[in-house]
Amino acid sequence: MVSGLEVVVDLEFTLALLAWILAGSVLGSCSGLVPGLHANNFALLLAGVATSIPGPPLFIGCGMLAAGVVHTFLNAVPAMALGVPDAEMAVTALPGHRMVMAGRGYEAIRLSAIGSLLAVLVALPLAVPITWGVMAVYPTIRDNLSLVLAMVVVALIASEYTWFRRVAALVSFALAAALGFLTLDLSPNAPLEAGGMLAPLFAGLFGAPVLIDAIFGSGVPAQREETIALPRWLVAGTAIAGALAGAVVGYIPGISAAIAAVAVLVLVPGGSGDRGYIVATSGVDTANTIFALFALVAIGQPRTGVMVAVDSADVPLELPILLTGVVLAGAIGFVLVIVVGDAYLEIVGRMTYWKISAVVLALLIGLSFLFTGPIGIVIFLVAAAVGMVPVRLRARRVHLMGVLIGPLLFVS
Repeated sequence: MVSGLEVVVDLEFTLALLAWILAGSVLGSCSGLVPGLHANNFALLLAGVATSIPGPPLFIGCGMLAAGVVHTFLNAVPAMALGVPDAEMAVTALPGHRMVMAGRGYEAIRLSAIGSLLAVLVALPLAVPITWGVMAVYPTIRDNLSLVLAMVVVALIASEYTWFRRVAALVSFALAAALGFLTLDLSPNAPLEAGGMLAPLFAGLFGAPVLIDAIFGSGVPAQREETIALPRWLVAGTAIAGALAGAVVGYIPGISAAIAAVAVLVLVPGGSGDRGYIVATSGVDTANTIFALFALVAIGQPRTGVMVAVDSADVPLELPILLTGVVLAGAIGFVLVIVVGDAYLEIVGRMTYWKISAVVLALLIGLSFLFTGPIGIVIFLVAAAVGMVPVRLRARRVHLMGVLIGPLLFVS
């Protein structure tokens, strides 16, 4: 008893809660380490089995949130080691993979872990005031969404160094946008009822080109320094930028973490380079989970696959307990991404890389089939061809985000 305040700990409740958070963290680790497995596919699988899981809905919700948070930490590992991103990691996949190929993979993993952890620490105290602020400006943003997205696209294309690359960027964006128009609204019959066109689209656009080139490459070199070569203030600034962009994703429909990550690239200080991209985009991905939870509480709308799963399981929206689960999952994810990430890089470095690339390509084709049926394989192959365009024309692959931005420009 302190100044009339009595703290009571229910040991049985606490242990049960921790067990569910740990179980969710294990699931999130497994899903995050599968190359090309999109977080929404995993979340919708959870939603499908949520009602059959024995246990209090509140604990189930904490487990789902823990799985979603840890997934956002661990999905950086295959993106860096193999170049195969989760959709939300697509923008940062190439910078991270580039650092791995330069022998700086340990540093890249730590940058991603710090970006995600700082996003959790920033998002929690800012969630309530940002909720009020976003709700106030939401109508204006919604009414001018096309203009905002168009400005982002123009800024990214203009940031290319030569006119040839700017034309290449425009061509890449247009091809990806056309692919998005033709495929995003399809609802194919698939073996798993957790489908979505994002799986074959992003695996083809961002993963396949890296793997195809890797088959003819020399493999992953030995990794060296793990010291972070970026000033602390710049790490903090880029992480905060990512966290704030995650807020936009959490509240505004139609804006994915991948699109917000594209916008962050325009704002990240030029001196931060690949390292800043990794920190900021990891922050977007993780902060999105927290702000999406507040959006579910504030406006009753699930904005992410994980929130759809939480909503479908009728989880009581008891924020103190749910946020406790998020914080603990964030701490677990931070430790896991460093420990598992380092081991992942060592294992990949000892293996014959062309064999790994061939196996992962086959895995991506298999996932495309499971989530979208036979048409998913066709979409994967077409997306892979489109994904090779910026690679061969020496433009940045970020312009392939036109697959999402393009359709939004004309329907928002």
